[in-house]
Amino acid sequence: MWEEQFLMKLVLCKGMGIEKKWALWKYVRMHQLKDLTYSEMTKLLGYDRFSEVVRVSWQSLTAEKLAKELTGQKFITIDSPLYPEYLKEIAYPPLALFYEGRKELLQKKLVAFVGAREATAYGRRVIRDFVPEIVRANFVIVSGLAKGIDSCAHQAAVESGGFTIGVLGTGVDICYPAQSRDLYERMKKEQLIISEYPRGTTPQKYHFPMRNRIIAGLSLGLCVVEAKARSGSLITAQQALEDGREVFAIPGDVLNGHSSGCHSLIQDGAKCVYTKQDILDELPDF
Repeated sequence: MWEEQFLMKLVLCKGMGIEKKWALWKYVRMHQLKDLTYSEMTKLLGYDRFSEVVRVSWQSLTAEKLAKELTGQKFITIDSPLYPEYLKEIAYPPLALFYEGRKELLQKKLVAFVGAREATAYGRRVIRDFVPEIVRANFVIVSGLAKGIDSCAHQAAVESGGFTIGVLGTGVDICYPAQSRDLYERMKKEQLIISEYPRGTTPQKYHFPMRNRIIAGLSLGLCVVEAKARSGSLITAQQALEDGREVFAIPGDVLNGHSSGCHSLIQDGAKCVYTKQDILDELPDF
């Protein structure tokens, strides 16, 4: 019980990055400590002091405040048997996942589709053609619920009778972007949305690279559709490569620039995909 309480205190503490939280968690587990004072925490990490945000947040998170903050929130900690094993393999996995929907989907075999927010008709056709076949092979589709390719991938999975997981860069109670509202509401009830951020967390620019590492870490393989040369999708693909996942790239028009990032991935060793079977052939048996 104390372990979960300390773990969730770390999760809810504001102003501290995931690497520092992991260092504290490992130390507490090793020495079987039930808590750390603010001064113990700063000394352990070799800091004179943290920002005032960290101090105020840490000292305010009493057992009573923690219980109140977590009331009504659904979450899975990294110690839970329901926590996805693949995600544990990344460098700094989330200490907890907040969720709405069917948490059992985290135990299925997962494939991610990511790509341009400003998806063209070509990119949408690729998704509508590829995703149903991947779903029929009993894979769950993972993406980031952004507009464009992400939302199209979720929608294609649902419409083909499959399952899908949306990974958010906000709390699971916040729909971002607003254009995804209908899909977001449906996925909360019938599919699964997850986040490492607690309820009430608003979108911040730095949340989305963190979100992308979860998309990559959850999945056996990641397919990039319509990514420009400088694209968040390329960050996700690089993370997937570092995690030892299969990375697939859909080629596109070499003149319009919409797929220049995909072409760079292919040059760097991602598999060039032009049939659905190209993806299925590379994924390990589950």
